[in-house]
Amino acid sequence: MPKNILVIGGTRYFGKLLVQRLLRLGHSVTIATRGYAPDPFGDRITRIRVDRRNEHAMRNAFRDLSFDIVFDQMCYSPLDAAISVRVFAGKVGRYVMTSTIDAYRELAPRDAAFVETDLPVLAQRIDTAYPWHDPARAIECYVSGKIQAEAYLERDGSLPLATVRLAHVLGGPEDFTGRLAHYVDLVRLRATMPYANAAAKVSFMEAQEAADFLLWTGMQDFRGPVNAACDGALSSFDLHARVAAVLDETPRAAQVAAAAPGVLSPFDFATPLALDTSRAKALGYRFGHTKDWLDDVIRHHDLAFV
Repeated sequence: MPKNILVIGGTRYFGKLLVQRLLRLGHSVTIATRGYAPDPFGDRITRIRVDRRNEHAMRNAFRDLSFDIVFDQMCYSPLDAAISVRVFAGKVGRYVMTSTIDAYRELAPRDAAFVETDLPVLAQRIDTAYPWHDPARAIECYVSGKIQAEAYLERDGSLPLATVRLAHVLGGPEDFTGRLAHYVDLVRLRATMPYANAAAKVSFMEAQEAADFLLWTGMQDFRGPVNAACDGALSSFDLHARVAAVLDETPRAAQVAAAAPGVLSPFDFATPLALDTSRAKALGYRFGHTKDWLDDVIRHHDLAFV
């Protein structure tokens, strides 16, 4: 049965892929956006131009609207979460917040993959006085903002919440992060990659599957956090070696005991940051493997190398 769905932040990367899937399935889709980024959906969707961080504007925009599902791609802080509660409580059937693997970076290091209950969300301190919306602090507060947003929504309890902790997403023509491109550039320039720990594996997923998993989560009825990652975690050392193999180059890497910020490559951590996806699998989802898509994604980035 077609559903009435709101996507907050559906104009780029896997948010756009999610909207494409919803339309293909015949759902009625509204996207909430500040209107700065164009989208390809024409008159197939309804657009609401609104600043997600402006509570007055959000209240006015959604005063008389309700939705079967809300996919919130833009909840970055407890202030954003509080706005969601005050705007959408009692008016949505399911609320899916996109969170991140990086939420586990705040925990003590371990070799085992992280399960959802390793992060004690309800015990997290919520700091509403912090200047979360200061653009100059967007990078430094990203992880703590996501954790506290989760904590606020869980503690409040008035939204029917599922929180998707996505692995690091790679691939797609709109990968604006530049993280995989960093490795392609290193290999093509025949530069040496400094790395911290060749065994510190990290979980990844491809942009298409990120959209697939969000869609699947929206159509389920479970609550709480769920990890999402492809099988086949890789360390930065592994990723660099795979890029070199695909591009028929010799990998050049050197281990360093310590490095100043900005020296090491993306995804290079001193300890593993992998996700245990047993919960999603027990609920019926089957993930792909990094070997199924990584080589194609590397080749795509190589085409953009200058």
